[in-house]
Amino acid sequence: MIYVCYGNVPYTCFYDVEEAMRSERFEMRLDRETLEQVDKWRAALPEVPSRAEAMRRLVSAGLAVSNVDTVRLNEGQKLILMMLRDLYNHHDVHGEIDPEFVAETIWGGHHWGLEWQYPGIFGVRSTDPRVVAEVGDILEMWHFIESGYERLSDPERAIVAQDAAPFGKHVAFPGFDGNNETEHASIARHLVNRLERFTRFQGRDLNSHLPSLDAYRRMLRVFQSIRHTLSRRELSGSQIALLLKAQQHSPGGSS
Repeated sequence: MIYVCYGNVPYTCFYDVEEAMRSERFEMRLDRETLEQVDKWRAALPEVPSRAEAMRRLVSAGLAVSNVDTVRLNEGQKLILMMLRDLYNHHDVHGEIDPEFVAETIWGGHHWGLEWQYPGIFGVRSTDPRVVAEVGDILEMWHFIESGYERLSDPERAIVAQDAAPFGKHVAFPGFDGNNETEHASIARHLVNRLERFTRFQGRDLNSHLPSLDAYRRMLRVFQSIRHTLSRRELSGSQIALLLKAQQHSPGGSS
């Protein structure tokens, strides 16, 4: 029997010598409130495991439920789904979800079947908020560019076309590459068309048909250095030209 010490009190942690040899010991400190919760949890178990064993079980349970690739339903969620199934049947609702399939899946404990049957619901993972923020920054930048460009006089536009060649002639947000930047393109369309943000871009397909993200990131670095000056004014012609020129990757420069 193998013992490890938790504080000054020995607790039985392993009952298998081979298991102990495969394990790695490390120190862990908990605040008193958390420790009391752990003690309360293990005291409710029939065999009252040691603190170390209780922590192993809690970690294992936490890792199991954090597996985002598996559908998991608690008892309350199961009850709600079964009640919804009864409502579907009572009102003779016919939709994309088969209530009898859902009920059989719950009764049989085959929650994985929901992922197989409805991959469009359970197979889609939440978008990284950092990507959403980046798309929002890019849309805001292009909003300022287009809005500022529209207010330029013809002579000023001619200067932009010359200074920002070859990007200064047709100044409009082209979107993201529909083949290689699909996540960014999807977020942009959702923001513009469904959430009605940056409405000046509505009605466009927002497909640049060529990789554009690296160029936008170079532009963003320039835009962020002047963004704080734009609270009450538009971009000037020289600033627009500077931003447009940033699309071009300079030899030896970082992307």
